[in-house]
Amino acid sequence: MEQLMQQVVSGLANGAIYACVALALVMIFVSTDHINFAQGEMAMFSTYIAWQLMQWGAGFWPAFFIAIAVSFVGGLTIERVILRPLHTAPVLSIVVVFIGLLAICNSIAGSVWSYLIKEFPSPFPKDTFGLAGLIGPHQFGVVLVTIVVLSLLFVFFRFTPLGLAMRAAAQNPVSARLAGVRVDWMLALGWGLAAAVGAVAGTMVAHIVYLDPNMMGGILLYAFAGALLGGISNPGGAVLGGFMVGVLENLVAFIGNAIEKSFGVYIIGNGEKLTVALIIVITVLTVKPSGLFGRVVVKRV
Repeated sequence: MEQLMQQVVSGLANGAIYACVALALVMIFVSTDHINFAQGEMAMFSTYIAWQLMQWGAGFWPAFFIAIAVSFVGGLTIERVILRPLHTAPVLSIVVVFIGLLAICNSIAGSVWSYLIKEFPSPFPKDTFGLAGLIGPHQFGVVLVTIVVLSLLFVFFRFTPLGLAMRAAAQNPVSARLAGVRVDWMLALGWGLAAAVGAVAGTMVAHIVYLDPNMMGGILLYAFAGALLGGISNPGGAVLGGFMVGVLENLVAFIGNAIEKSFGVYIIGNGEKLTVALIIVITVLTVKPSGLFGRVVVKRV
């Protein structure tokens, strides 16, 4: 039972990262109806910025907040300079641009910082505490940081005039314009916030997976699975979906290892965790494309 609880708690820590990236994906999707395939690479690039600042002598938290600020400006700039002119472009053109952004971020990071794996420090103390048997200090810190970030975003979008304007611009741009909302700038701010949230995920997970230009590939897939599971049109559902995927992947591996120990039959283990995310994506798209908490959108033509 203790091992089972350990897997669940550890899954929640992984799910916190997936929830952040899933939320960033949804923030772009609800405002543009497109999936940003470069979200993981943008988060990776932000993590390298934080690492470089620490190499220059900055502490973790100053580097963390500077990287978030730079990511916000970078996401806003990408929307205004690259994507705004493509507002009426075909879907395929926008998909190609996203893939191009992915390749550009990856190649620039590799050329500047090399493709060698680097250690990324943890800001959390290594002292043990009451949950030491279930979760490590860094994982516990990741969950706390994620909860703080998600709570701040909830308050921002629910109770502030700017947050309400961004929600209105994403849900009904025509009505928002009639109400005086500058929809174009609201969408740009949404890109900036999505990039900033991705930076949080990257800097938190880099200590676990180590830092290299390809570190966010699998995490992006898990996050995409979480967003689909919870509902790609529902930010809160996507966050819950991210946590669910984190727990589910650990439980599947745990059950597979238990079966192998008991019966000597290997079915699935830690090496096939990524397969779980792919199965989730295919199953949700086939059975319930709107996700568990998403809404079905009907468009009149």
